[in-house]
Amino acid sequence: MARADKQAAVAEIVESFNEASGAVLTEYRGLTVKQLQDLRRSLGDHANYAVVKNTLAKLAASEAGIDGFDDLLVGPTAIAFINGDVVEAARGLRDFAKANPTLVIKGGVLDGKPLDPNEIGKLADLESREVLMGKLAGAMLASLSQAVHLLNAPISQAARLAGALQAKAESDPTILAGGAGQPAAVEDTPAAEETEEAVTTESGGATDEATTESESTDA
Repeated sequence: MARADKQAAVAEIVESFNEASGAVLTEYRGLTVKQLQDLRRSLGDHANYAVVKNTLAKLAASEAGIDGFDDLLVGPTAIAFINGDVVEAARGLRDFAKANPTLVIKGGVLDGKPLDPNEIGKLADLESREVLMGKLAGAMLASLSQAVHLLNAPISQAARLAGALQAKAESDPTILAGGAGQPAAVEDTPAAEETEEAVTTESGGATDEATTESESTDA
């Protein structure tokens, strides 16, 4: 391979490492071209599965700051650069390896941290991002429903109280009569009679004084 082509190939692998959230290193010895195509198809948008030369992959991993790949880069090598759901990509590789034992998962890296095959298997056993987001949305909706219920509780209680008062008022009309704002009738109480006598006495006294003064003037 010409030097320029080699540099271009290394730069392409470095870019794939930098753009991916993770990468899984595999050995595909014994897989047919059709099986490799099926594997790429099964990964879909979750990962880009690329066959690489070990020497170029070592240089690219070094430039990208990825450690622990040197000892794994032996035999026919292909790397799954994960661009989508990490869990779905790991699950796709795991399931394909079960159906096609010639595919060997050697290790990987996720967010700069190395992963061994067992850790990749555990990652594949996790629920997908879509499932987790669905559960989170369901939990949020449940919390929102509870909040709405709590906010509406006083209103519903007030409505039930108002209904009970209305039913009682309809069964006892005197409740409405007392609450209509009409003034109550004045009863003839002793206090009222005493007030009337006091006014009469004062009025009579004033008349007598006027009569006496008039008689004195005439005399």
